[in-house]
This record gives sequence, C-alpha cells and structure tokens, in this order.
Amino acid sequence: QLQLAESGGGLVQPGGSLRLSCAASGFTWNYYVIGWFRQAPGKEREWVSCISSTGGRTNYADSVNGRFTISRDNAKKMVYLQMNSLKPEDTAIYYCAADRRPFASVCYTRINDYDYWGQGTQVTVSS
Repeated sequence: QLQLAESGGGLVQPGGSLRLSCAASGFTWNYYVIGWFRQAPGKEREWVSCISSTGGRTNYADSVNGRFTISRDNAKKMVYLQMNSLKPEDTAIYYCAADRRPFASVCYTRINDYDYWGQGTQVTVSS
C-alpha cells in the first residue's frame, strides 16, 4: 500500500526557516512526481511546489518562489521542502502528494494530477 508521511512542521517566527520532509513507503519512489500543497484555514488547498520524478525539473508558485526550495533524495525515498524567509501568510497545513510518472521531466500543479496524499503537517508562522 502506497503511503506518504510529512514531517518537520511547527511554530516559527516571521523570517525564520523550516524544512519539511515527505517520506514514502510501498512503491518505487523514483517513478513518482511529487508535489507540495498547502491549505490555510478557510481557504482552498493550493499548489506550492513540485519536482519531477527524475529530479531535474522543479516549479514554484509565485508566492513562494525565491524563498522555498524543493529537492529529492531517491535513495532515501525522501522529498524536502526548505522554507526560508517565512511569512505569516505561509501558515497552513502542508501536504505532499505523488503521481506515478516514470522518467518524467515535468511536474504538475493541479490537485487532480496527484493520486496519493499524505496527512499533512502544520506550519504556523507567528511572533
């Protein structure tokens, strides 16, 4: 059974940093495109970033571009989201998601592009 698990969330002051991790089990990790999404209270889930199955292509929402960095370690079956210069508006539950696309050199921004989801990790940016 395919499973994803996020970790690394927490409370941080504005301007601070966090690194989120997405761990996988139950499938061939390097066949999957991975996306990060977030959902703030009272708002719809939105795409944040994604990385291709090969790791060669990354993409970011305008709101996080230049502050967040996505990366993957296929040997460890991990994807990371390094978040710097955090703002209160980054407060949300962050989810990782996966879609099976072997050798894909692209990644995807729509919720419906992803078949598998983790349970989420809370990120709170507040002084």
